[in-house]
Formats: sequence, structure tokens, C-alpha cells
Amino acid sequence: MKKKILSSILSFFLMTGFAFAKTEVILGISAKSGSLQYTTAEDFTKTANKMCGNKCVVKFFGNSQLGNDKELMSKLKLGSVHLALPSSMMSSIAAEAGLFDMPFIVKDRNHVRAIEKNIFWKDIHPKIEAKGYTVIGFWENGVRHITNSKRPINKPSDLKGLKIRTPKSTWRVKMFQSWGSSPTPMSFKEVFTALQTGVIDGQENPYTNINGAKFQEVQKYLSKTGHVYTPAYLTAGKDAFAKLPKDVQQILKKAAEDVRGRMYKTAEEDETSLEKKLVAAGMKLNVADKAAFVKASKPIYAMFAKEVSGGQKLVDKALALAK
Repeated sequence: MKKKILSSILSFFLMTGFAFAKTEVILGISAKSGSLQYTTAEDFTKTANKMCGNKCVVKFFGNSQLGNDKELMSKLKLGSVHLALPSSMMSSIAAEAGLFDMPFIVKDRNHVRAIEKNIFWKDIHPKIEAKGYTVIGFWENGVRHITNSKRPINKPSDLKGLKIRTPKSTWRVKMFQSWGSSPTPMSFKEVFTALQTGVIDGQENPYTNINGAKFQEVQKYLSKTGHVYTPAYLTAGKDAFAKLPKDVQQILKKAAEDVRGRMYKTAEEDETSLEKKLVAAGMKLNVADKAAFVKASKPIYAMFAKEVSGGQKLVDKALALAK
């Protein structure tokens, strides 16, 4: 009799779905809808949920709904958010990640893949893990360009006196200081209003973020500098991620890898289509003097080599991979 009762109870829970609750995975990002980070996160969510079956469910929150990048990184350690997508701020977590903030160090996306394989996972990721985080997906934010409301930026001296928003990245701030501007670190969600009200004169971002945040509505000049390539890191709190079921961990890692090909294809297409779109919206485009910017960037490399342990070796290794 007892066996029949137990069997009936178990059958009830199985039929109603209460026996084995799905593991809930919360993904929060600061990026705006329409940006490459946002569309990649959406793709990841759909891909992961197809793979999850009854094991897990990924719930996605974009547009800083769960906080800015700094807040999200804190929540990763607490485990209240399971995944986030920091980009430039990673150099504030691990100084070695500032390698990607070195101006013009990345030649192209093939070079990025080589740096990821030979430097990021071997030399940089262990430093990130030592800070309590683990990266499960190496994605893209994009190639950065400068916009402002005052004048075209052809060479570094054109930046003199301009208040340029930067991410909260130590090296991005030093870069724009050395180029003569007044860098203003600021959360991305605050930038549109700051540009609109004149609190800042300009900012620097990939086309996908410029378009996604509608900066063309409050910025007149688009200067094609391509000064930095920024990855986006699908990141978890190391301890919190380890507490997820092993099969769920593997699903999330597999989904993160599966979206990469589509992400890179979209990124390459966006560089052409979005540039045309921004110009059609009224922005005045100019191509900056790359040689002048490269020359003015030498002090940044010297500082990185001096201030970051093993910094010169990282730079030399990255440059060698471009050949």
C-alpha cells in the first residue's frame, strides 16, 4: 500500500513538472538593444535554451536592467546574477587585460583569434580567475571610433580640450589624456543624456554601440579612428558557476562557443552597413590620420610595460602574432 502511495505521489510530481525544477541562469548585460553585444546575448540565450531541455533555463536582461557593468560584476560574485558581459572594464579586474586597450595593437579579427588562443586563455584568463571570475565565452564588442559635437578628429591634437567619455578603463583614460583630451569615465547608460546636455562633447565606441544608443541624434562628427578593438567577455563568478550542475556548465560553454561564428559574421557586416546608416542619419564622416595616432600612442605602450607585470612580454607576443 505504501509503495502504491509513494508511486502515485512521484507520478504526480513528474506529470506536473515539480519533481525536477530547471536550473535558472540569469544573464544581465549593460549594452543597449541593437548593439552587437545585445544581439549576441540574445542569440546565446536562444541557443542555450534549445540545448537545455528540462535541465536549465537562461533568462536574459539587457539595457542595464540589472545594473551597470560594475554592479553586475559584484552580483556575479554574490550569485544573484550568473552571467554578465563586461568589456573594457575587464582591465580594472585584471591589469593584464589592458593589453586589448593598447591602441592599434589588433590588426584584424584573424589576429584577435590568435591573441585569444595564444595569450588570453594562457596568460590573461588565469589572472581573471584569481580575482574570482571565470570567462566562458570570448566574444566581441567591436572596433572603436570617436564621435563628438565640435569638429572632425583627424589627428590627436584635434582632441585638445574636448571632454570625451570613456569606459571605466584605466588605460583608455590614460590614452585619451595622452592624446590631449579630457577623458570622463562614465557608465554607458548615462552617455546619451550627457551628450545631449553638453556635459561631455564626445565618446568612443564601435559603430554597433553608436547606432544602438542612437548617438547620431546628439553627435555631429564621426571620426573613423579604429583605435582599439574591444572583446566582450561572457563572465561568471567563479564560485557561483562551480555550484551549477556540471551538465548545465557544459551547455552554457557550448552555447557560448556556438554563437561566435554568427557573431563575427554580423560584426563584419555591421562595419559597412552601420557606417552608411550613421552617415545617412546626418553624421559627418572623416577618416583619421592613423600614423599620427600611432606615433602619439608610444607613451601608452611604455606605461603598460612599466606598470603591468609582464606587460612588455604580452605586447611583444601579441605583435608577433600579427606577422
